[in-house]
Amino acid sequence: MNPVLDKHRVKTVVRPEMRFQEQVYLIEVWKGLLITSRHFFVNLWRHCMKALGQDAAAASVTTQYPEDPQVTAHRSRTRHRLLKREDGTPRCVACMLCETVCPAKCIYIKAEESPDVMIEKRAKTFKIDLGMCVFCGYCVEACPEDAIRMDTQYIQFPGSTRADLIWDMPELMGDRPKIPSLTPSKDPLSRP
Repeated sequence: MNPVLDKHRVKTVVRPEMRFQEQVYLIEVWKGLLITSRHFFVNLWRHCMKALGQDAAAASVTTQYPEDPQVTAHRSRTRHRLLKREDGTPRCVACMLCETVCPAKCIYIKAEESPDVMIEKRAKTFKIDLGMCVFCGYCVEACPEDAIRMDTQYIQFPGSTRADLIWDMPELMGDRPKIPSLTPSKDPLSRP
């Protein structure tokens, strides 16, 4: 016997046997429907009591999304933005720290030499694929120039293609609005 292998033995896990009640799925479906209907009628009762002016416990409320915008916390991480210097150029010095630290690898930067002698290099292109981004905020924390932030409070990313979710430098700086393409995506199951 190998002592290393004995230390890390594989333990087989025995699955519990399903009872007859669990094998007949209709019983479990009825249990789920009972729980759902209980929540519905309790919330209906609480809303009716509140409408009649009675003191009742708070009921669940559904946000009416398009009419009532979603309220986000002040510190929530939302869509990225690139900051500008006083002269209008981007603060990004293409140090590649945000690209390196990104766990989703959704940031793409190409560097070039800067015409300003005080800045060694700058970003020629800066793109973020929001379809891949996990909004972790590591890029904001890693940036030594405070060039990128996630405080726009903008959580809507409309688009019908994946290319619509790739934002480049002018869009991230606010110089050019992001306009989604209006071409519908091709459905592989539709008939020609």
